[in-house]
Amino acid sequence: MTTEPTYRRIAVLDIGKTNAKVVVLDAQTGAEIAAVRMSNVTLKTGPYPHYDIDRLWDFVIGALKGFAATPGFDAISITTHGASVVLLAEDGSLALPVLDYEHRYPEAVQEAYERLRPSFSETFSPRLSGGLNVGAQIHYQKSAFPKEFARVRTILTYPQYWALRLTGIAANEVTSLGCHTDLWNPTTGVYSSLVDTLGIRSLMAPIRSAFDALGPLLPVIVKEIGLDAPVPVYCGIHDSNASLLPHLVENEAPFSVVSTGTWVINFAVGGDLDHLDPARDALANVDAYGRAVPSSRFMGGREFEILADEIGPISQETTEEMLAAVIEKGIMLLPNVVDGSGPFPGKVRRWIGDASANPAEHLAAANLYLALMTEACLGLIGAKGPIFVEGPFALNRAYLAGLSSLAGSDVIALPGSTGTSQGAALLTGIRPMAVAENRPIRADLPGLQNYRQAWRQALAE
Repeated sequence: MTTEPTYRRIAVLDIGKTNAKVVVLDAQTGAEIAAVRMSNVTLKTGPYPHYDIDRLWDFVIGALKGFAATPGFDAISITTHGASVVLLAEDGSLALPVLDYEHRYPEAVQEAYERLRPSFSETFSPRLSGGLNVGAQIHYQKSAFPKEFARVRTILTYPQYWALRLTGIAANEVTSLGCHTDLWNPTTGVYSSLVDTLGIRSLMAPIRSAFDALGPLLPVIVKEIGLDAPVPVYCGIHDSNASLLPHLVENEAPFSVVSTGTWVINFAVGGDLDHLDPARDALANVDAYGRAVPSSRFMGGREFEILADEIGPISQETTEEMLAAVIEKGIMLLPNVVDGSGPFPGKVRRWIGDASANPAEHLAAANLYLALMTEACLGLIGAKGPIFVEGPFALNRAYLAGLSSLAGSDVIALPGSTGTSQGAALLTGIRPMAVAENRPIRADLPGLQNYRQAWRQALAE
């Protein structure tokens, strides 16, 4: 009989598209007891825009060194954004830089890839812009840089690249493989036909469970960061699936999770894949247990950053009364603030009825816009039951009230964390963080259903 490992504190590498952080969590409570953060920048030099891997590695090692003595940690887990893979040469160096998934490829390359990629019925992965389909990244790198690609000996999903740097053990994992890559068949749980079409099957690292302890921290790193002994490093997980994991452990289906950050990722737990529309950014993700989960998304965090910057500082918080005033005046924003994803592809953003609106009204309308987009995304995946919202939007009362009113459902806000670090820590076998009971938000904003109808009609024009 084996016993579950017991840890006191878990260090988590949490590398998002916009920011990277290393945190230490208390294994008993799940509380974050130490953290350091930095911006995650894209380098514009070289063959294409790419992530600053060296800077990220220095940050990770510096953070682990700083935490080695105080508060200390006895296990490491990892979570990163999706839509990224790492191409390694035989000596373990990068055969090509780690490509920024927002990079757009030449039209001829895109058209060639379109002819190669499997059908949606095989992968449940829609055709997305730039390199959001990892298969498109690999095709681009292979066709545009054949000499460099010929050096590739190992292809790793992004969380597992950092695990390799820490342990020396190469692995791939299904939450990242199943994250709209075109490389995975979520209904059969094996690689899609694209892996052979691209001729990369022999390059793909072995698949391991997100819950696997890949190995101990390499001795050279143990020494560098000042630990007394090696600690286990867990395989790691795609960030949105890290956010989903505590809910899978704690709640019974059906329910939905809205994970907010740069992206707003929506999961319909307990839903089916029968009615997903790939043209509207609906897809299947794969959870930590290897199960397909109906999902949808739009770049809501990035959109809100753009809108807030345009609107400028607002002295007061958006209230439900302000929302009601905007609804009554018919001030609304139509998608898309950021092109290339979301439930309304091809639409170009425009304001309606805002000629005399003040900044506070613009911000209120922006919050309603985000709620309308989220509700549309949830409708596409047949979401049922309560809606759990986590990440930055969980602190936005106006957004939460709008979403509850639109969906006619309880909305449970989970502020204080993006959820990704806590979810990644669960891979080590600890229990989910004990959270205070959050009273569900249940709002009914006057006139919002008519506002929604007018918004949809304007979209159809």
